[in-house]
Amino acid sequence: MLNRYPLWKNLLIVCVLVVAAIYAAPNLYPEDYAVQVSGTREAYTVDTSTMERLEQQLQEAGVSFKAVELNEGTGLIRFANGDAQLRAKDLLAQTLGNNYVVALNLAPTTPAWLESIGAGPMKLGLDLRGGVHFLLEVDMAQAVGQRLDVYVSDIKGQLRDERLRYRQVEHLDDGRLSVRFADPQVRDEAQSLLRKNFPEFMFETADEEGNNFLYINLTEQTIREIEDYAVKQNLTTLRNRVNELGVAEPLVQRQGRNRIVVQLPGIQDAAAAKRIIGKTANLEFRLEAKPDASRATTEVYPFRNEPGRTAELEKDIIITGSNVANAQASFDENGMPQVNITLDGKGGQMMSRVTRGAIQRRMAVLFVEHKSRIVEQKVDGETVEKRVPYTEKGLISLATIQSTLGNSFRITGLESSQESSELALLLRAGALAAPIYFVEERTVGPSMGAENIEMGVTSVQIGFALVLAFMLIYYKVFGVLANIALTLNLVLLVAVMSILSATLTLPGIAGIVLTVGMAVDANVLIFERIKEELKNGLPPQSAIHAGFSRAYTTILDANVTTLLAAVILFAMGTGPVKGFAVTLSVGIVTSMFTAILVTRGLVNLAYGGRTLKKLAL
Repeated sequence: MLNRYPLWKNLLIVCVLVVAAIYAAPNLYPEDYAVQVSGTREAYTVDTSTMERLEQQLQEAGVSFKAVELNEGTGLIRFANGDAQLRAKDLLAQTLGNNYVVALNLAPTTPAWLESIGAGPMKLGLDLRGGVHFLLEVDMAQAVGQRLDVYVSDIKGQLRDERLRYRQVEHLDDGRLSVRFADPQVRDEAQSLLRKNFPEFMFETADEEGNNFLYINLTEQTIREIEDYAVKQNLTTLRNRVNELGVAEPLVQRQGRNRIVVQLPGIQDAAAAKRIIGKTANLEFRLEAKPDASRATTEVYPFRNEPGRTAELEKDIIITGSNVANAQASFDENGMPQVNITLDGKGGQMMSRVTRGAIQRRMAVLFVEHKSRIVEQKVDGETVEKRVPYTEKGLISLATIQSTLGNSFRITGLESSQESSELALLLRAGALAAPIYFVEERTVGPSMGAENIEMGVTSVQIGFALVLAFMLIYYKVFGVLANIALTLNLVLLVAVMSILSATLTLPGIAGIVLTVGMAVDANVLIFERIKEELKNGLPPQSAIHAGFSRAYTTILDANVTTLLAAVILFAMGTGPVKGFAVTLSVGIVTSMFTAILVTRGLVNLAYGGRTLKKLAL
């Protein structure tokens, strides 16, 4: 019989729409403005008495709140609006002091039964939800300088292996390497050796006060390669760190020669994000200096957690954090925080080779962090602010080597579980190839995001209403059926976006508006085709069947070509372009389902199996 779906197909359509309604439902529950409270270390936990004290502080200050929650040592206070949230954050931070972290948050209000089946609202982008925007600059001079420090160790190893005696190898302030010899013939042999093994070097010789110097410069091409590698490596590392933070659809991309843009939607605690992303922490593993070692080959460093205590270490570095393949925070048998380290193949070989000959000597773990400070300087009689980089180094631990170390060992001596977790995160994400500094920091507030959402929703409503009115006036009963399918299409689109955890941005809303037009376009093609078949003399039931069947190929061709364009936009574009491409792609798929199957099913229910003399079309 024409225009009748079998039972299984009707049930399939109903099931799809019911599931879509369920998974779209969480978007009806907006998130609450909230303040999250947690301790900086285990000694400062958030308990019931702490939360009661905070409730009393808020009540006395006249700050209204919706609810107070305590979950596994972390407190959460919900508020009705952003103003109350910001006032509460400042008040609670003053009340608790530096031993607690008071962070802005957005708390979900999705019912528990929806969460239990994995249903959650769509993720909102930076322009809709708010978040933080960072512009970072890579220190190119430091990138080249760090590579030169590595070359110092490599040159020493080459000369020792060939038994060419030298007095000193050092990295000069002007960006050159200097190798000092006592014998000019040995210097010439060393130059031949290094020229063969290091084609990226340029050499100069000089004789000064009985010393024979070999000066080494990097070629311009090598410097550019080092700088480019530093930016690319930092991009990879920052992406890894952002992934560890659990931010949905972040933006991490290069801008210009030496800058990187990082956007984190939904992150309101800029300080916490900045601490993780911008931290240029690394580790160096060195042996403690022997008592009779020359002072020129050693350096003295303080312990980070023991003021006044120092240790003298060899300048030669065994390995750095860049050789770490994996790092996990845990606790030792005494309940103290530690980090379990797994080295890569090269790091394990180097560690094994050095420690094999250093049994009963002590090995230090040196924590290295590159920072910058703003200082005032006089320039042409005017005081200007200038960012000056500096490096802090401190010992985490100094332990005796009991046996040869391999690929796995542990680091102890950490101050808190938070520090061990952050150190493990940084090592796991990879070390930065060069220090980075914050050039610009901008927080996009939820209020601005709310305005964008309101404008976006308004645009969808206006476009949707105009389309509904046109279809209703022009196609009558068929227009009503098409409008029902169009409404279901929006529900289905929102559900798919939620299930995929896709991020909705302002350009994404534009994609939804375009999808509304494309969805109704398919119905227009079908209905016009039915009109043509009626004009050609086909009876109503046959005209309906022919209209859907013959318009199918045209609809498929038009949508597939648009889908290909959307996929290319997603693959080639970044940021807002990707947001537009995602909603457009999902919208194309859902509109084809509703235009072809759902509309056809509704038409079948309205007209199928009946004897028709004419159609309201």
